[in-house]
Amino acid sequence: MKPTLRQMEYLVAIADTGTFGEAAKRTFVSQPSLSAQVKDMELHIGASLLERGRHGALLTPIGEEMVKRARIVLRQVEEMKVLGREAEGTLAGRVKLGVLPTVGPYLLPQATRKLHKAYPDLRLFVREERTVDLQDHLASGEFDVIISTPEDHLDTKTLPLVKENIYICVAPDDPLAESRKSVSITDLKGREFLTLGHGHKFTTVVQNLAGLAGATTSGEYEGTSLDTIRQMAAMGGSVAVLPSLYAISEAKRDPQLIVRPIDHPSAQRQISLIWRRSSPLANKFEKVGEVFTDVAASIMA
Repeated sequence: MKPTLRQMEYLVAIADTGTFGEAAKRTFVSQPSLSAQVKDMELHIGASLLERGRHGALLTPIGEEMVKRARIVLRQVEEMKVLGREAEGTLAGRVKLGVLPTVGPYLLPQATRKLHKAYPDLRLFVREERTVDLQDHLASGEFDVIISTPEDHLDTKTLPLVKENIYICVAPDDPLAESRKSVSITDLKGREFLTLGHGHKFTTVVQNLAGLAGATTSGEYEGTSLDTIRQMAAMGGSVAVLPSLYAISEAKRDPQLIVRPIDHPSAQRQISLIWRRSSPLANKFEKVGEVFTDVAASIMA
């Protein structure tokens, strides 16, 4: 007897959550039923896939390999369902979307509302991750498509969504707050830039700008989010460096927020919709990308 699709879903859910209880909740089944199905799967395969313990479930080496293969099978089955729906002229089904945390909260709320209105049978499952994790999970099939910086995802298909300018944010009493016009890179000489922690690609952007400006990046503080960086800058002294989707969105909400674009060719980044070259869902992603592009343009305007 071969493993069933449902058993594969259970195994992947355990791998993602680390516990039988959370996996059961995710797959809408009772924990005893899930446990029995996974045990049955192990019996027919002839190997232990999980190391069961008081604090959760760990994958055995064979279990890790089975999860990789199960993700591919489940992804392909989902793509078959979507293709069937699209043959009927509809844009429907489930799409697993990964997105940078420096983009998602400022682009997705408007975009998902617009997508739902235009394509009510389309379901987006969204998770924010760092660039390196987005790449790994796109390749493994955990994500169908991602929103990220294209230069970090080679051998993929991409659709440009928006080219972001890079802004600074400073306290109201900072000399840089005297004007709301673009700030020259030379005006930032000797200043300290606040940035995110390691693993975030935007940190590299900030470090490059600091090198061009003759500035430094803070060695004492690394933010966990753009909000914390902005709040630290508002307390005075340091300069927050922010992408424009965030800077403009927050400036609209807070008229007292002092943000200025940096006038330099390197003070920008391209954000794109990215998917595997082998994906049969290119037409679907292009339609979704059109909505993201329109929303990004409205925010930037």
